[in-house]
Amino acid sequence: MKRALLTTSLITLAVALSAMPAAAADKPAAKAYATVNGKAIPASRAEVLLANQLAQGQAKTPELEAAIKEELVRREALTQAAVAKGVDKKGDVQAQLELARQGVLIGAYLNDYARNVKIADADVRKEYEGIKSTLGDKEYKARHILVETEGEAKDIVGKLKKGEKFEELAKASKDPGSKERGGELGWANKASYVPPFAEAMVKLEKGKYTENPVQSQFGWHVIQLDDVRELKAPDFEEIKPQIVQRMRQMAVEKHILDLRAKAKVE
Repeated sequence: MKRALLTTSLITLAVALSAMPAAAADKPAAKAYATVNGKAIPASRAEVLLANQLAQGQAKTPELEAAIKEELVRREALTQAAVAKGVDKKGDVQAQLELARQGVLIGAYLNDYARNVKIADADVRKEYEGIKSTLGDKEYKARHILVETEGEAKDIVGKLKKGEKFEELAKASKDPGSKERGGELGWANKASYVPPFAEAMVKLEKGKYTENPVQSQFGWHVIQLDDVRELKAPDFEEIKPQIVQRMRQMAVEKHILDLRAKAKVE
């Protein structure tokens, strides 16, 4: 059901790095940034840390630059102490260092791949139209009561038919996010719900509830539709950058899966 954490993190890293200026990610630096106990700290390390902070929305200020320098000085002092004690020779430490090295190489590789993915405007437009179709043209304000069994759900329907309030019966729901609000789920489009729920909800008239309980992977639902309103999708140009990013993520993920499929594993 979930993508592998490794795959997800690699895709996120690649797309994030692809948005960084090439100079910040790739520019070599020969001069020393600072020296600690006579050993030079390359300026490239400061550039990488600065680029990471800028990518997270930090402003380039003298305070940020001072903090980066202090961080690098501390790292170097601690690294020297660790090497002097022979910590770098330990097997588990060497394994962690190799994993870290792999992570950097993979990130740089996927960064380069993501930057070079060609996405045509026509394909972006097609994706946009597909998203619009999935969302539909309406939003629904619904509430539900979620229980374990069909029998429990039918009992609730029977009580509703006798005039009991939906809001009161919702206190028995096993959905902790809505039970204290009378089962209210707020405004959402049909794509926000699992298919069985959405299919039953869109068929209801305002103020009506499902007389036949609806089963999903979460249990059995009794759904009531409170209101419906028109849904205006965002303009294409407004969400084009997000769509491009999503398509870039999909391309990177496919590339990772393709490489894995071709790999000879013994």
